[in-house]
Amino acid sequence: MSQTPPPFPTQDPNGPPVPPPYGSGPAPRRAAGLAIAALVVGIVAFLTGLVPVFGALVGITAVVLAILALRKQQSKGLAVTGLVLGALATLSSIGTAAGIGALVNSDEVRSAAVVTSSPAPIADAADDASEAAGDESSAPSEAASEAAPEQPAVPVEYASALVKAESYSEMMHMSKAGIYDQLTSEYGEQFTAEAAQYAVDTIDADWNANALAKAKDYQANMAMSPAAIHDQLTSEYGEQFLPAEADWAIAHLND
Repeated sequence: MSQTPPPFPTQDPNGPPVPPPYGSGPAPRRAAGLAIAALVVGIVAFLTGLVPVFGALVGITAVVLAILALRKQQSKGLAVTGLVLGALATLSSIGTAAGIGALVNSDEVRSAAVVTSSPAPIADAADDASEAAGDESSAPSEAASEAAPEQPAVPVEYASALVKAESYSEMMHMSKAGIYDQLTSEYGEQFTAEAAQYAVDTIDADWNANALAKAKDYQANMAMSPAAIHDQLTSEYGEQFLPAEADWAIAHLND
């Protein structure tokens, strides 16, 4: 009687090892390059999400890479994480750009309303002399008016810096030092130091009230302790309020 041969070759005890059947080896690992790239770009986009335009561009790049990775059936976890981070960064960047645009438009409307006064014309000295000779009674009053100095007109840049400073104080509750840095920053308003100094010296702002508004914001949105809020208010890398202003804010934090 004939026997049915085995489906696969058997191992000869004295012979060389028999190779495994075709297709029975370990499955090849899927490439995850796009998924990893989507995750890395998504993290960078999330960290720069508050930067207008740039954050949105990086976020969109992360979303595109994540979609390509999902279509190529690469690591789903990495791709989805990059997709979510990129989307959040894009929305944050667009929202920040929209807010800054609205702020700039409102400031430009207010700046257009600033009217600088023109100096009064100077009377001719010869006419004044002839009038003084003809009417001795009016000579003292005319001499006094000529001697009075004219009020200099405020330069347009100074007036614009003041409008910006008022906007930052009323809408963002910034400190005096913080407004000055924003006005003179090369990444901010780029006013001259003289114009910025005029603005912060002239503005009618309640710095204690601004510090209190910032403190309440940190307490409500970030659940910070009073001591941590005080440090944030006075930090040179934070709000840059004076210690006395920060003390007043902490004292009235729960009013």
